[in-house]
Amino acid sequence: MRRLGARTGLAALALAALASGCGKDSDTVEPAGGQPLQAPPARALDSYAEKLRAAQAARAAAAKRWGLKKVPLAAPPPPAKKPRITTRDGFEVDGHERLDLPPVFTTVPVEEKVVFLTIDDGAEKDPEFLRMMTELKVPYSAFLSDYLVEEDYGYFKDMQKRGVALHNHTLRHPYLPALSHARQKREICGMQDVIEKRYGTRPALFRPPYGNYDKATLRAAKSCGITHVPLWNEEVFADRWEYREWDRKIHPGDIVLSHFRGREDWDGTMRDMIRRFLDKVTAEGYAVARLEDYL
Repeated sequence: MRRLGARTGLAALALAALASGCGKDSDTVEPAGGQPLQAPPARALDSYAEKLRAAQAARAAAAKRWGLKKVPLAAPPPPAKKPRITTRDGFEVDGHERLDLPPVFTTVPVEEKVVFLTIDDGAEKDPEFLRMMTELKVPYSAFLSDYLVEEDYGYFKDMQKRGVALHNHTLRHPYLPALSHARQKREICGMQDVIEKRYGTRPALFRPPYGNYDKATLRAAKSCGITHVPLWNEEVFADRWEYREWDRKIHPGDIVLSHFRGREDWDGTMRDMIRRFLDKVTAEGYAVARLEDYL
């Protein structure tokens, strides 16, 4: 009983010292006149497990609050070695490899069941959408056009603060192949300047409006500092999905496109679009990963 009491007293002392920061480091406690005691590993594991349970409970509560059928799956850790990104067959321009132009791709080569959500232009600025994505902890990438973003730069600053990367979708969203190289460069480099001025970063990712480009587009993009040109393999709306592939299926590493749109353009809201997107990918066993972590 005396030995049990001593152990209980030491454990209490260890806990008190850990809680108050009195130990010499985060894992040891040194009682008066004795040797440093290691904090029990089991206690640290219990704490970690409790944090995981709390995070999962919060995620489940958010899924219920936003009307999802299931809790979204958590993405795996980002790969330590990034996959090699190449231009999709048939999407090359003349001299693509020789000129070392940015790769144009619709899917990231991965083995895990992950997809990437990308949202274009910036027309709709729904604060509830920001809250929904933050609470659900779903990553996405934004490709912005200045003629729409300039209506409210602060909305996208808030988005950036929530961890969303902001990328280039030109100044005025033109059909680029109809423009000269100089005008294309003005559209792309001009948007680089806007994002750097307003948000402090110069994007490395660029998506041409409508997914249309030519050799001059990619040459201009490269000269503006662009390293990747992600297109998409599926597009999700508030009321439907559209597919590039003949099998009309989602595949590992697919890039999914949507737009900042509301009821003026869709039969629904951005929140409806996200519900449709997450319900499908979750039901098929996919998690949503952050595109920038794979490039």
